[in-house]
Amino acid sequence: MMRALRVVRAQLRASIATALQYRFEFAVEGALALLWMGVTLVPLIVVFGTRETVAGWTFPEMLVVLGWFVALKGILEGTLSPSLLQVIEHVRKGTLDFVLLKPADAQLLVSLSKIEPWRMIDVAGAAVILVVAFQRIGRPPALADLLLAALLLCSAVLVLYSIAILVVSIAFVAVRVDNLLYLFQSVFDVARWPSSVFRGALAVIFTFVLPLALMTTYPSLALLGKLNLRTAVAAVAGTLLFAAVARGIWIVSIRRYTSASS
Repeated sequence: MMRALRVVRAQLRASIATALQYRFEFAVEGALALLWMGVTLVPLIVVFGTRETVAGWTFPEMLVVLGWFVALKGILEGTLSPSLLQVIEHVRKGTLDFVLLKPADAQLLVSLSKIEPWRMIDVAGAAVILVVAFQRIGRPPALADLLLAALLLCSAVLVLYSIAILVVSIAFVAVRVDNLLYLFQSVFDVARWPSSVFRGALAVIFTFVLPLALMTTYPSLALLGKLNLRTAVAAVAGTLLFAAVARGIWIVSIRRYTSASS
């Protein structure tokens, strides 16, 4: 465990050092992140300009969902996507050997191979959105709700990570899967809305097939004190099972990998 933490720390340090070498780009990307956060508020403002609730959610409650969405979007595009896109490139070129030969878990190494530190602005912006949301609600979240929401946030990140690993694992067979990762990023934009907004087949898809509800709706309900413990436990258990499946598929994919020298 300590060895894994040292690897993570080293990867983070290297990524931050690389990013700071291009400070102008860092500043530009940070400004664009702020602009993007402003744009994400526009649909909510438009929708709630004509009504008080949407699918039982008020504007402040919807801001809570948006806060989680912005935070997860920052994590997805700041760590998972850039790192795993590099894995796809390694597989395509047959140069993944350089990673596999290192004395550390390959999945851990590829998951943090490239980090974009300016995406922390998204996480900071998400915190601001959540603070504003609860100011409008008129009360802070209870400590128990805060802890449960934090647990579900970890589950959401794990689900995001597992989906990304599954997409990358396809690269060992199909090679050209860049577009799948970009497609997932686009579909993830749906998570800015609570799952109760969707009906019929879409509700089933975004809850069980592509569990966007677990990523933003459940943490939001937990923070608002509206998520029962049974649902939370089921969500965490489902997340762990999903992560185990993703890990198993990754291991099988690695065994099928053929390097450029083979």
